[in-house]
Amino acid sequence: MWVVRGLAVGADGIQLALPWLFGEGFASPFEDALDVVMCGLMTWLVGWHLAFLPTIAIKLVPIVDLAPCWTIAVLIATRRSPILPEKRDGL
Repeated sequence: MWVVRGLAVGADGIQLALPWLFGEGFASPFEDALDVVMCGLMTWLVGWHLAFLPTIAIKLVPIVDLAPCWTIAVLIATRRSPILPEKRDGL
């Protein structure tokens, strides 16, 4: 889960740190490419979760996409998942 959360924070951090690449909102091909890659990675690593659907829709709105949507969606999707594997006695 730490890898998934790190990827989400990294993707949102890149979008905020490089506004000249990602500042155009839905007209930015770099933002679209990053969002498609992140959606694929998150679905592959976590599985499909309903929290990913509004994240994709919010990324299309130019001003609202400044919020860390991937981080919020991943925290919602993994909030009940154990971070450390459970110990099993006798196995």
